[in-house]
Parts: sequence; structure tokens; C-alpha cells
Amino acid sequence: MDLDLSSGGCIHAAAIRPDVRPNSDGCEECRARGDRWVHLRLCMSCGNVGCCEDSKNRHASAHARSADHPIVRSFEPGEDWMWCYPDQTWVDPPLV
Repeated sequence: MDLDLSSGGCIHAAAIRPDVRPNSDGCEECRARGDRWVHLRLCMSCGNVGCCEDSKNRHASAHARSADHPIVRSFEPGEDWMWCYPDQTWVDPPLV
């Protein structure tokens, strides 16, 4: 199988929707539980906002696995990096 290395080794770049919009300004699953998050991630397939791996609940990666949505972007001010969960790599340069 040939890998497309143009996105930092990520073969899931087709899952990125350039027009994706966030569904919230925070992790709604954490809010519903009364929990706090450390940082937020934006799903580049559907716009779901979830908490990061350093957060107690790790909702962003749980969403990526359950919805088969591989790529997230940092939802933190001043950050524009993207990460592919299945490939465990940066999507570089950011495509959107």
C-alpha cells in the first residue's frame, strides 16, 4: 500500500471538511457531567468539540473512535495544528 506523506504521514486527509463549524464553545459532555477540561479539540469531520487527552474524560479521542472521524484541530486560541488519531501523527501543514 502506498502512503500519502504530503500530510505528515496521515492517510486520512480526505476526512477534513474545510467548512466545518464548531458545535459548541466547550466540551458539552464534560459540562453535562459537571467536569472540567484542560484543552479543547475540534473534529474536522463534523465540528464536535471535545476535551483533550490531558483531560479527565478524553472526549475528543472517544468521539474520533466512535464516529470514525480521524482528524482534530486544536480549538485553543492561537493554535492551528491538526492531529490524526489513527495515524498518530501531525497533519502538517494544516490543510484548512
